[in-house]
Amino acid sequence: MLMHTHEARLSALREELKRRDLDGFVVPISDEHMSEYVGDYAQRLAWLTGFGGSAGSAIVLRDKAAMFVDGRYTLQVREQVDGKFWDYENVPATSHGQWLAKNVAKGARIGFDPWLHARGWVADTQKALEAVGAELVPLDSNPIDAVWQDRPEPSPAKAQPYANDLAGETSANKREAVARWLKENRCDAAVIGALDSIAWLLNIRGADVSHTPVALSYVIVAADGTAQWFVAPEKVDGDLREHLGNQVTLRGRDEIEAGLNELGGKRVAVDPDSGVAAIYDVLEIAGATPVTLTDPIMLPKAIKNAAEVKGHREAQARDTRAVSRFLKWLDEEAPKGDIDELAAVERLYNERAQSGDLRDTSFDTISGAGPNGASPHYRVNAESNRKLEPNSVYLVDSGGQYPGGTTDITRTIWVGPDAPHDEVRDRFTRVLKGHIAIDTALFPQGTTGGQLDGFARQYLWQAGVDYAHGTGHGVGSYLGVHEGPQRIAKPGGGQAGTAQEIHAGMILSNEPGYYKAGEYGIRIENLILTVKKDVPGAELDVLGFETLTFVPIDRRLIDVAMLTEAERQWVDDYHARTLEIAKSVMDDEGDLAWVAAQCAPLEG
Repeated sequence: MLMHTHEARLSALREELKRRDLDGFVVPISDEHMSEYVGDYAQRLAWLTGFGGSAGSAIVLRDKAAMFVDGRYTLQVREQVDGKFWDYENVPATSHGQWLAKNVAKGARIGFDPWLHARGWVADTQKALEAVGAELVPLDSNPIDAVWQDRPEPSPAKAQPYANDLAGETSANKREAVARWLKENRCDAAVIGALDSIAWLLNIRGADVSHTPVALSYVIVAADGTAQWFVAPEKVDGDLREHLGNQVTLRGRDEIEAGLNELGGKRVAVDPDSGVAAIYDVLEIAGATPVTLTDPIMLPKAIKNAAEVKGHREAQARDTRAVSRFLKWLDEEAPKGDIDELAAVERLYNERAQSGDLRDTSFDTISGAGPNGASPHYRVNAESNRKLEPNSVYLVDSGGQYPGGTTDITRTIWVGPDAPHDEVRDRFTRVLKGHIAIDTALFPQGTTGGQLDGFARQYLWQAGVDYAHGTGHGVGSYLGVHEGPQRIAKPGGGQAGTAQEIHAGMILSNEPGYYKAGEYGIRIENLILTVKKDVPGAELDVLGFETLTFVPIDRRLIDVAMLTEAERQWVDDYHARTLEIAKSVMDDEGDLAWVAAQCAPLEG
């Protein structure tokens, strides 16, 4: 009999833990590759608890259980996970180890799946448990899988070649670069677990994970440039075999442990963020020496070549058409009071699909009307769905996956017919000023994302307000919409990537915001390309940004009097370029007339 309630599933898991002589179990949102988005087969936390967020975890003990989420999901977790059975814990204020140390007895055995956790997490949690006389126990199989009776199988989708003219470089050249890196670091091989790194390295794409075109697999690259690709055989056809060439050996995904065992006596590079604890364990048992080093693919993947930039521009042009047509429809229909968040999501998806070559969305569209927009990572469902009420703020954050590139754009819209009130215009304009400050920033080579972050916040700080998320993240080339290692965010506080130097060729988002709990949210997001800048008389190599996203910004929300002359000129220039691109991709006179009206020079 299937377990239809989350209470029944929790009870079944506790029975399974008791059978295994375990006092508790840790449940992350994770797969064997530490991916941001995971396939349905790995959605163990959602199955157990009902939580639908993209980041979170749980601990189940015999007599209590707790959910762990960060500030993005404080409201959502309480709406989706029953407080009768679960406590709510905030991270990073509380870690798994700290909570366990307070809630388990001496001698307790807490299980974990070593294929779903990083080694650093294991060391920290084990230390916390040992301090109270308890034990962290690696398990050979996941106890949730034993009670999840209708658990989906991993995706059987075929992997596909990614053309060299889109990639801009052959897989052989990329593997040779990794081989040189291995020799420089005195390593014999590298285990690549990150799915987007594998896709980039082999010039392949897949359809195994929502929003990210990757194939479930592992790669072991040797210092001679050859590679072993561990992937389900049914995913690979003759065309893909030919594309890979004879320097890439194909093995089943379930043979990865055997492949690791064959590395005995060798120095093997493993990334601590994407290489799960089990990989280290198998290597050490086999007699290999794991060497903790950052994935050698991460940085070159982040620095886009000319072909990748060209493909991204083409993807952005498709978004210019699709998102502009969506905003025109919204402008005409939303003030009537009949449009809701889900209808807006559907309409935007259809516009992207009609623009041609859409393969997927790059994440679940954030469609937040009024107070729902005040949750930066809000995800609409049938229960939370609300109408776009007249005279209110609507926030929509969305993106598409196209063969040439990955897009991500946020627009904040005033739903008329009346004019926005002064506070909304003030906050929107401060966000816009911060957005412009990032877009126009000039900075010396060697500057980090953490050093740039304050440019975006300064005008909000002047009013005594701020936003709780980062200002910018890296974006992939028809890969992950959130791509490291670069990030624009406040330094410290566990913000990975803020110490990474920004290099020419990196694509980032530029998305300052403001959120008033219970009322509205504001965010303006474009993607930007890091480029070299020619500064007369400069004594340093100077970088700056080039805007990639061109969709009208809602001029009704701009308090023109708050802008400097340079900022006004930026808005007018941005809109002039938006109209120019729109004319090249749109042929409907009504659509173009609407875009032209939105892109007219600012007045006042």
